Amino acid sequence: MALPTSNGATVTGATRGPAATAPASVPDTGTSSSGRAGPPPGLLLGTILMGQFMALLDVFIVNVAAPTMRDDLHASGAQLQLVIAGYTISYSVLLITGARLGGLLGHRRLFVAGLAVFTAASLACGLAQTTGELIAFRFVQGAGSALMIPQVLSLLQLTFSGEARTRAMSVYSAVLSSGAALGQTLGGVLVSADLFGTGWRPVFLVNVPIGLAMLLIAPRVLPADAPRDRTRARGLDLPGLVVLAAAVTLFTVPLVLGEEEGWPLWGWVCLALSAVLLAVFALLEMRLARRGGAPLVAPRVLRAPGMLRASLVILATMGSNAGFLFAIALHLQSGLGFSALRTGVTFAFAAVTFGAVGLNWRRLPLSWRPWLAGSGLLLAAVSFAGLGLALRGGGDGGAGLYVWLLVLGAGLGLGFSPTLTMALGTIAPQDAADASGFLATVTQIAQLLGVATLGTLFLSRVSGPGAHASAHAYTALTVALAAVCLAGAAAGLARGRARGAA
Repeated sequence: MALPTSNGATVTGATRGPAATAPASVPDTGTSSSGRAGPPPGLLLGTILMGQFMALLDVFIVNVAAPTMRDDLHASGAQLQLVIAGYTISYSVLLITGARLGGLLGHRRLFVAGLAVFTAASLACGLAQTTGELIAFRFVQGAGSALMIPQVLSLLQLTFSGEARTRAMSVYSAVLSSGAALGQTLGGVLVSADLFGTGWRPVFLVNVPIGLAMLLIAPRVLPADAPRDRTRARGLDLPGLVVLAAAVTLFTVPLVLGEEEGWPLWGWVCLALSAVLLAVFALLEMRLARRGGAPLVAPRVLRAPGMLRASLVILATMGSNAGFLFAIALHLQSGLGFSALRTGVTFAFAAVTFGAVGLNWRRLPLSWRPWLAGSGLLLAAVSFAGLGLALRGGGDGGAGLYVWLLVLGAGLGLGFSPTLTMALGTIAPQDAADASGFLATVTQIAQLLGVATLGTLFLSRVSGPGAHASAHAYTALTVALAAVCLAGAAAGLARGRARGAA
């Protein structure tokens, strides 16, 4: 494994596969091969994870602000979904390409470039005057994240090794949940404060000072990019990118707009075309691989042990989480009359246990690990059913709401954190960028599908104003959420049996 150091040199470390002859791990000393001290590993880790935190914060902070945006901008339900999903569409479509660009042009360079785009787009979102402007700037913001975020996992894979990498991945998982917790809570605080009469706008503007500070710090802390080796450079696979982007867009837009438009013919045509384009994409990628080209994802990444089952688990976990957060924010605020602050604090209960599991699952016995994801999703399915019962009939759920949220966070944490860490553990270092881009794309597509499908299900079931109508829609949604988690649990338990047999 080639570990980039602060001066662009490399240190040889462990590789996976039959040809590996290097030591099992490289001590993470923060010293370059030239003897000069590089940045402390903790500072480097903190810097790249702050980028991840910002991007994640922006996803969840918008959930709490959504009802206020709807009132201020007179947005429809479909437009509100596009405000949230627009970010995720461009993010998910461009993630793999962002990872490839990191390998071509350098991870530090792409991290800083993506951070600059994200920060500028955040400012534009905060100043948007119409729903159309906000949706457009959210697409740009997602593109900035797509350049920045793949570099996070790639840098974790390439800079840390052995036990240090495992610890770093655990912190990464915890950051994912803390971003959710703080996003919901901070969103509630900012919207409730209504700073200078700006309403929802500070949920975007808060990124600007953080982004500017990061733009000063990151170039000084991240390891320098190694000189480009043009003989090993891999192309961008632009045909694959265009076809995949079109397929995802044609699939998502009808799901978001279909209910409001009465499911017109064009929506069904788009869905059919998306299926055709996905098949074309698969054929293009296979043909490119046979010719010795560089498809968006290296086939050996997809063939890595348990990778496809891990993808199904992540789809179920993050898809159900995203759909739940979108619907529950609307139910608590519009249906039950919760303030934005109370809604944000309520969400924090699930996020806290998600984070605690992300940090501590490695303390469990090794023999349990293959079964953690499936068991976690079973627990999440039970939790969704419990939440449906707690909130049925228009009640506020009482103490049961918070108990079930604590259990839900633990279940989703067991579904996600061990799955991500163990899936990346099967990948050779030279495939770190592709694997990072692929799993990050799966995570984002899962969130996109969760908002588009489960969010649409909730909105379609709201038959009128008031707590009763909203509770009826939410109860129906919990049945779908539990079903998604049960499907994910089946994939997780099958993966556990396969690992146990091995």
